[in-house]
Amino acid sequence: MIKCNLARMMGERKLKISDVIRETGLSRNTVTLLYKETAQKVDLEAIDKLCILFNCQVGELFEQSSLHNQLGDSSRKLNLPTRKG
Repeated sequence: MIKCNLARMMGERKLKISDVIRETGLSRNTVTLLYKETAQKVDLEAIDKLCILFNCQVGELFEQSSLHNQLGDSSRKLNLPTRKG
């Protein structure tokens, strides 16, 4: 599962959703879905604009929870490599 840190990053900078919309030109829907972590997909352009606004890398804006926890035992069935870290 991918976790979006937009809400935390906005809170640290005391930004409102309207501030992010104004600064990035992204739609209210896009910013709100990312803020609430309900987005199913995100355009690369949106990610780029947010990274520019927050002066961050993609890995700071998004993080992946443990791959092993997501796949459970299926990772063994599919012979998928395990991630370290």
